[in-house]
Amino acid sequence: MILALELFVMLVLANGAPVVARKVFGPVWSAPVDGGRLWRDGQPMLGKSKTWRGVVFGTLSCGLFAMAVGLGLVFGCLFGALGLTGDMISSFIKRRKGMPSSARALGLDQIPEAALPIILALFCLPLGWLLALAVVVLFTLSNILLSPLLFRLGIRRHPH
Repeated sequence: MILALELFVMLVLANGAPVVARKVFGPVWSAPVDGGRLWRDGQPMLGKSKTWRGVVFGTLSCGLFAMAVGLGLVFGCLFGALGLTGDMISSFIKRRKGMPSSARALGLDQIPEAALPIILALFCLPLGWLLALAVVVLFTLSNILLSPLLFRLGIRRHPH
């Protein structure tokens, strides 16, 4: 059960560290991961909110936390990078569906960024499928329920 809580915290860090880094560092390292390129449909590949600053801080925060709790720096960095990759996959899909950056897409906004790193955890850690699923569901529900509160507190730019 402690392992599941640690993995949940790591998902929150991968998702939240880029938001905190934007507040702390402002425009520093704010170059978009997609370089501002457009896909063949004329829409941005990912959008301006997926930045190198977010990739660095989301990955490092997971790595440092994982190291602190004994899961290892490398595992933590891979976990964080996979979470951010899932987030970018969601953004890519949303752009293809014509949805603007930061538009709400229940499930699509949460599940890929939780599921990809949890799959890594299933292969690397003594984590069963049921507990893995519980972590993904907990992250999804907490993200949906807590995002409006974080928006009201001025931490997030959007209520979802």
